[in-house]
Amino acid sequence: MKIFNSYTNQLEEFISIHKGIVNMYVCGPTVYNYIHIGNARPVIFFDTVKNYFEFRNYKVKFVSNFTDVDDKIITKAIELKTTEKEITDKFIAAFLKDVEKVNSSTDYIQPRVTEYMDHIIKYIGILIDKGFAYKVDGDVYFRVANVKNYGVLSNRKIDDLIVGARVEVNSKKENPLDFTLWKTTDVGIQFDSPFGKGRPGWHTECVAMIDDVFGEQIDIHGGGSGLMFPHHENEIAQSEVLNNHSLARYWMHNGLLNIGESKMSKSEGEIILVKDLDVNPNGFRLFTLSTHYRSPINYSDEALDVYVKEWEKILRTYSALFLKLDLSDKLYANAKIDPDLLLIYKDFLIAMDNDFNTANAITALQNLNKKANQLLRSNVEDEILLSALKLFEDFFKVLGLKADKKPLSNEDKEIYLLWNKARNDKDFDNADKYRLILQQKGII
Repeated sequence: MKIFNSYTNQLEEFISIHKGIVNMYVCGPTVYNYIHIGNARPVIFFDTVKNYFEFRNYKVKFVSNFTDVDDKIITKAIELKTTEKEITDKFIAAFLKDVEKVNSSTDYIQPRVTEYMDHIIKYIGILIDKGFAYKVDGDVYFRVANVKNYGVLSNRKIDDLIVGARVEVNSKKENPLDFTLWKTTDVGIQFDSPFGKGRPGWHTECVAMIDDVFGEQIDIHGGGSGLMFPHHENEIAQSEVLNNHSLARYWMHNGLLNIGESKMSKSEGEIILVKDLDVNPNGFRLFTLSTHYRSPINYSDEALDVYVKEWEKILRTYSALFLKLDLSDKLYANAKIDPDLLLIYKDFLIAMDNDFNTANAITALQNLNKKANQLLRSNVEDEILLSALKLFEDFFKVLGLKADKKPLSNEDKEIYLLWNKARNDKDFDNADKYRLILQQKGII
């Protein structure tokens, strides 16, 4: 398996730190509003990464946080005359509902910044004690000058960054690039610390939580490309000086999902909220995964509709396979491998092993759909059809697609057989009656 490592800017063979185990962390949302479909892209992609590792028999420890301390949260709480916790609780629940709506798992470790405040404060204290951070009037800043390779992730040079930095008049910082680890404030939620009453800076939260949850360098750190600088760069800087490693062995960043040529943003431009998305989630998931994760996606209703219809085609074939095998009581038989199916399976694995190329994996799924239709028309052995069915289910599991088919009850099988008999006998009244029953049950 190979992964494009943003840290080294090259494709590398994946070797986990601990054999058979993958430790991965993905930056989660700042919970002050509903998420839009651009926010859903990393949710869907990294869920697929987790699925594939598990399919390959790795044990995955997956962590994604909630930033529940932030100026935007405080501003919203003041506007609505409520507490920050009421705001964050509401939007954490909304986020998890949206995660499920796009067929992604919510069964992962979900640290909240407010729950890790003691560790964050301790982490900042260690940085100060070792000379990597300094206090000024209750605020704490990180010394970027102490990091020899600062800018390595985003491929930026310190001199260029300093020239481009906005330096405040009478700045408290030793260096314009120094970033805030702790902010003293009397507005909004505050926490007691040795530095002053306030709240942490964003860039320390994730790295401190990773340090506490994992206690060591992790295999994969993921997030959107917009987080590469300064957020992930600043995480790496803190880990480099304190732990002598880049926090993660592999850094992965997904591209943006745009409407037209514009970045989707809550603060500006047109957005589509996940909660308002009124299409089959399997179609939306196929649309999102149909572009390689490192490339941008340009959204349009027409582009999405292509994959909604593609899912309908796939589901029809899968349902026909499932029904035929169910009626013949072969759902639990021993499958026989067809050579063409084996080649399709290999193509799928090759695609996913090559930097999680879900676009090519979907092509393999489409080829499976074509082959399965051919097999259904050719009256092959049920055991070969069963092989195609199981292959569909493997692909669905990895890509996060849900067909939700269940075996028929004996009563439903009897109704189906009566429907077939009525059609063959040209008993149209009874055929229509049985067909309506089967349609109401969602069988046909």
